[in-house]
Amino acid sequence: MFGFSWAEIGLIMAVALIAIGPKDLPVAIKTVTGLMKKARGMAAEFQGHIDEMMRDANLSEVKTEINKLRRFDFKAAAEQTIDPDGSIKSALSEVEFGDNAMQPVPNSIYNAPVVEVIEDMPEAPAFIPPEAVRKQPVPAFIPPGTKRWGY
Repeated sequence: MFGFSWAEIGLIMAVALIAIGPKDLPVAIKTVTGLMKKARGMAAEFQGHIDEMMRDANLSEVKTEINKLRRFDFKAAAEQTIDPDGSIKSALSEVEFGDNAMQPVPNSIYNAPVVEVIEDMPEAPAFIPPEAVRKQPVPAFIPPGTKRWGY
């Protein structure tokens, strides 16, 4: 426990037996063991407080790291990585005016070739009546053993 060997413990017990006497020795041993228990309890409590402080310190570091991740601006980081000097952004944001201005692209839909209509295909109806799409109503009560068709 304190680094005592059995010989040293035996010597201490012999001196205690002579100095204290056999009558008071059990009370002295009980007192010493009580003091040792209190010392161990205080040491465990101290160690618990130290461990708690270490956990709090680690949790505060973790909390700061999480806050850094929450405030992380991915867009700015990507822009800084891809275009650190801003040359690409400035090249894309410059708009030329005057004679060199970009002309609108003509709409290619109006210039598309005409597709031939196949005469054999029937024309689609302009309106489909709701009765053609509507299913037959389901009865509120279906007797047992009745087969249901199409439902």
